[in-house]
Amino acid sequence: MVVRTVIAPARVNILGEHTDRFGGLALPFATSPFLRLVVTPDSSGLSGDATVCALWEAAGGEPASIRVESSIPIGAGMSSSAALCAAVALSVNPDMEGMELAKEAQKLEHLVLGTNCGLLDQIAITHGQAESMMLIDFHNLEVTPIPFPNNWRLRLVDTGVRRNLSETTYSEIQSDSEAIRLHVEQENSRVRLAIGADAMLLGRLLNESHASLRDYVQVSTPEIERQVSLVRSTPGVLGVRLMGGGFGGMLLAVVDGDEVLPEALCPIPSGPVCSKQ
Repeated sequence: MVVRTVIAPARVNILGEHTDRFGGLALPFATSPFLRLVVTPDSSGLSGDATVCALWEAAGGEPASIRVESSIPIGAGMSSSAALCAAVALSVNPDMEGMELAKEAQKLEHLVLGTNCGLLDQIAITHGQAESMMLIDFHNLEVTPIPFPNNWRLRLVDTGVRRNLSETTYSEIQSDSEAIRLHVEQENSRVRLAIGADAMLLGRLLNESHASLRDYVQVSTPEIERQVSLVRSTPGVLGVRLMGGGFGGMLLAVVDGDEVLPEALCPIPSGPVCSKQ
C-alpha cells in the first residue's frame, strides 16, 4: 500500500488584486502555513470530508481514504481553497506540474466549489520559489521570479471576518465595467512601481490599492474600513490594504521596524513549494 502525501502552501499577494481575470499583473509569493493531503488507497471505496471527496472524484481519483491537515485559515484570503485544489490535482496527477497543474486546480475550484476565480492563487502556489516573489502577467501567463527585497517588512493582520467567495458578489465582477477597467490599469502600474521600491513607496502603493479595491471593485465593508484605519494609525505602519478576494480575511501591511505588529511574513525559506512525498 502506497500512501501519498502532498504539501501545498498558502499565498500572499503584495499587489495586483482582482487583476487575474482581466489580463492584468500581480506580485504574490508562497508562504507558510501549509496544507497537507494524505491519501491512502482503499479498494472498499472513497472516504473523507465531503468537499474533499467531491474534489477527488471530479479530478478522477481512485478509491481512497483522504485526510487533510491544514493550518491555512479558511476564508481569510490566504488561498486555503486553492491550496486544497492544487493538492488534490497533484495527488491524482503526480506527473502534472507548472501551469498545467495550476489550470487543473482552477478547474476543480470552478466545478466543485463554485468560485469563478482567476489563476492568481493557483499560480502562486504551484510556481512559488524559495526567497522569491513572482511577477505574473495574466495576459500571457508569463511568470517571472523576483528576489524578495531585504528591506520589506510585511505583516498580516486578521480582521476576524470570514467569508465564502461563492456566497459574495465576487463572481459578478465584470471586465466591461469602467470602474474595473480603471482599477486594473492603475493596479498594473502599482505592481510595476513596487518592483525595486523601498518600503515607504510600497506603503503608499498598498494604501492606493486599498482605496481602489474599496471604491472601484467595492469589496470592502464598514468593519474592514474600521480595522484598516486602526492599523494605518499604528506607529511604524507605512501602508495597509485588504488582501484576497475581499469582504473579509487578512489585511496586508508594510512596517518600518521589526517591533511593529506581531509576526514577520516572508516567502518560504526552501523549496519545492507544492510537492508530493
